[in-house]
Amino acid sequence: MRLFPSRQDFNGENSSRFLITGLGNPGRQYQSNRHNIGFDIMDSLAETLGTSFSRMESNALVAKADHKNQRLILAKPQTYMNLSGQAVSSLQRFYKISLDNLIVVYDEVDLDFGILRLRPSGGSAGHNGMNSIITQLGTQEFPRLRIGVGRPPGRMDAAAYVLQDFSQTEEAELAFIRRQAVEALLSFVTQGIDAAMNAYNTNLLGTDDDG
Repeated sequence: MRLFPSRQDFNGENSSRFLITGLGNPGRQYQSNRHNIGFDIMDSLAETLGTSFSRMESNALVAKADHKNQRLILAKPQTYMNLSGQAVSSLQRFYKISLDNLIVVYDEVDLDFGILRLRPSGGSAGHNGMNSIITQLGTQEFPRLRIGVGRPPGRMDAAAYVLQDFSQTEEAELAFIRRQAVEALLSFVTQGIDAAMNAYNTNLLGTDDDG
């Protein structure tokens, strides 16, 4: 595996480039929150690809690698969730990433815990990070991978719920979910959104699926 150490290396015109962005909040206090599952999956993807988040670009931690002749830019915006679009749009413009080759990974309270859902486009469904990205890009026509974190119990506010850490029971399942998410992202890169959707839009943990 060859790593590409500079922006210039990734700005060539003769290879496909993908921007894979996971959403979350920077800071140790948010590290294990449900809202940070996007960051968590980016770390797992970087480890799988043999790279690391060693630089800051456009207000995002960035890692770079290639996979099966595709050049990958992994990003974790450091702007806090509500301003994620600033980093994503800046990276997308600089690297001239086609919107078809941009995918965003984030938590979804409207999916049961453990369910993955790839989609080629769509609205934010109230997710502040996605709303920021859609606003900054001026379109909702880009792929996304939603990670089900389950609904808040009782009358708990969803914003408070996603800023809580995963439960011990959920933590025990996360390694499997991370692996499936990484596989889904690499399938998207190599086979396209339709094939990845067919393979990974499944009910991973046997819970009721209504997403």
